[in-house]
Amino acid sequence: MESEKSLTFGIKEMSCASCVGRVEKALSAVTGVSQAHVNLASETATITADGTFDAQNVITALDAAGYPAELKAYRFSIENMSCASCVGRVERSLSAIPGVVSVTVNLAKEEAAVRVLGAAVSSADIAETASAAGYPATLVTDPGATDATNDRKVEEAAHLRRMTLVAAVFTLPVFILEMGSHLIPALHSWIMNSLGMGVNWGIQFVLTTVVLAWPGRQFYLKGFPALFKGAPDMNSLVALGSSAAWGFSTVALFAPSLLPDGTRVVYFEAAAVIVTLILLGRFLEARAKGRTGQAIRKLVGLRAKTAQVERDGQLVELPVDDIVVDDLIQARPGEKIAVDGVVVKGASYVDESMITGEPIPVEKLADAEVVGGTINGSGALMFRATKVGGDTMLAQIIRMVEEAQGAKLPIQDLVNRITLWFVPAVMGVAALTFLTWLLVGPDPALSFALVAAVAVLIIACPCAMGLATPTSIMVGTGRAAELGVLFRRGDALQTLNDVTTVALDKTGTLTEGHPELTDLTITKGFEEADVLRLVASVEAMSEHPIAAAIVRHAKQNGLALASIDDFSSITGFGVSAVIEGRKVFVGADRLMSREGIDLDAVKSVGETLGQEGKTPLFAAIDGQLAAVIAVSDPIKASTAEAIGALHDLGLKVAMITGDNEATAQAIAAKLGIDEVVAEVLPEGKVAAIERLQTGGSKVAFVGDGINDAPALARADVGIAIGTGTDVAIESADVVLLSGDLKGVVNALHVSQRTMRNIRQNLFWAFGYNALLIPVAAGVFYPVAGLMLSPALAAGAMALSSVFVLSNALRLRWVAPELSESAANARQNRKLVSAPAE
Repeated sequence: MESEKSLTFGIKEMSCASCVGRVEKALSAVTGVSQAHVNLASETATITADGTFDAQNVITALDAAGYPAELKAYRFSIENMSCASCVGRVERSLSAIPGVVSVTVNLAKEEAAVRVLGAAVSSADIAETASAAGYPATLVTDPGATDATNDRKVEEAAHLRRMTLVAAVFTLPVFILEMGSHLIPALHSWIMNSLGMGVNWGIQFVLTTVVLAWPGRQFYLKGFPALFKGAPDMNSLVALGSSAAWGFSTVALFAPSLLPDGTRVVYFEAAAVIVTLILLGRFLEARAKGRTGQAIRKLVGLRAKTAQVERDGQLVELPVDDIVVDDLIQARPGEKIAVDGVVVKGASYVDESMITGEPIPVEKLADAEVVGGTINGSGALMFRATKVGGDTMLAQIIRMVEEAQGAKLPIQDLVNRITLWFVPAVMGVAALTFLTWLLVGPDPALSFALVAAVAVLIIACPCAMGLATPTSIMVGTGRAAELGVLFRRGDALQTLNDVTTVALDKTGTLTEGHPELTDLTITKGFEEADVLRLVASVEAMSEHPIAAAIVRHAKQNGLALASIDDFSSITGFGVSAVIEGRKVFVGADRLMSREGIDLDAVKSVGETLGQEGKTPLFAAIDGQLAAVIAVSDPIKASTAEAIGALHDLGLKVAMITGDNEATAQAIAAKLGIDEVVAEVLPEGKVAAIERLQTGGSKVAFVGDGINDAPALARADVGIAIGTGTDVAIESADVVLLSGDLKGVVNALHVSQRTMRNIRQNLFWAFGYNALLIPVAAGVFYPVAGLMLSPALAAGAMALSSVFVLSNALRLRWVAPELSESAANARQNRKLVSAPAE
């Protein structure tokens, strides 16, 4: 029997002794758990488990019982990873630790995200296990604090650059001496007459040995130990290939009698060129990897370093880390806002484009919210800190982007399963190639066998496979953040690409979320300003949102409200008051009828407003109808364009709302929405989404309120408007910071472009190997005399990784789908495709 281990972790939602019994019963039923003890006071569980125990089964069992386990997440910087097979080994070694729930390793970021059962596994345990597997791990303690990682990557790139230059300096003479002799007869004659073959090969031996022992030693120090452990990686392939070429050449130089007749040739230039080209590829790869994390560095760079903080009545300059909640902070013209807060004094326009993606500065007056990292305009602001440190919006955005960039998409599982066995399979193919050429190849068979086997080993390194998906995810999610779209879950990037229906909440999503005066029709004999002033003066006595909208509209037009006498609220009808000796009524049509006021002259106006989903109000002054008023929640300016863009993408658009049917149908008709589900409660929204999902259709739901949280969680992709509630945002997979539907279109656009980019990378990575491994093995030699040089194989392998990284970096320039230029392009496409009249 395998040794047992005791694990302790936190349990949520327990409230009494009966909860303890249910949790213990659930845990005892998990395979591999022999004992379970639950402590209600400390809200922890301690289990004894053997080697068959799987932490994920504990999570599932506790979730089903209604008592979720407390999980802890760690991020580690991982060293020595060079290819996709390394990713698989790190994931397998860490997943084998009892208490580890999930492991996600990102080759492009050189990081691992590990989730564990509470305190069951320490960060030291994880780091020790990774290091024992040959991949030293360092805990990342501060999300967003990427300086140390960046410094390491910069130093790594600089080291690779130096080693590449050293290798090139020593390789160039070898290449000229060997290949120059083959290509230029005069050079061959000069070398033979001046140096002789023995000296020529001796010089190549010395220079190549320096290349392999100095800049190339990293391949041998990592590759051979991995091979001896039975876990070969890319370094093992390079070490085997270059060592075979160098070893054969050394024997040919110093002990030719050991070789069959006719096989005495050297491949020093192949060994040297292999190492030099792969070092060059790694240098270019390291430099490109640094660029994939540019979005995070930009976000981190937005953080202010210091701020003017009021302490003891005086403004003092303090580091941002010293700011606490409720501190008063001054933002001078042109300065960065230090932390999140609320304006208490001053007026200015703030550039929030780096957070929301919206280019137009936002006016900030008293009581307005400001966000840390945004840039103050020409005015001065005094604001009170409400969120500091890791609680600020910028810190949360950085965390979200980092988590999304480290995600593993479903498509990556296929890659990992293939690459797990890829390197051993390549070594098998190389061995088979060597034996085949040795047995049936032409003379000198040993030379042909060596060249073909080494070419197979070198050309098949799986770097491009490992980089194909994570680099695209990193750059794509980073670019999305710059456009105001945050992927809280990385796999939403792939799911969103498969969506066929976008379902939208109405209030706060399609509309502004608060009532505004939208229509004011004045009857003959009255002045608009005078009527609005009197109506607003009456409504100022009411707390109804409609009344507040009328008052707000009057104030926006610079009208001063009058004092009133004899105010009366008539339940179910409206309100009345005497103002400056004039009797004013404001209310529904039934109030006018009760007061004997004729509405025939404005009947058509009322019907039109009703058809638009608006409820008309009427105002009468001194017994005469003065105005027809409509207050409604106005549609956002960008909504119609966004829905048109969704249709252009071939998507069905539905509206799910708790509002009344007439209003919902009127808005849908105006916007061209395909399907309407109205007058539903939150559970009704969930049912509507489930119906839209019938037949396997993927549905994205966009909402902003607390009542949208269940629907956001049930949809295949939940998209929360960033100006909505925290509950909605926490339930969503994607968050739109800009607060309007343009972000939905941009999210879909980034998703489609990123998934297309990933498919291109995978096609190149797998297609490259499928095509060139047979070429390297020499299958075309019998029919075309084509044999791939190991040096060319090394160059092709290096270029494959550079191609994948360069292709992923193109996502940095994905343009907003609803930018002015993109909108013009769409309009031009429509004009071109429209039939001629």
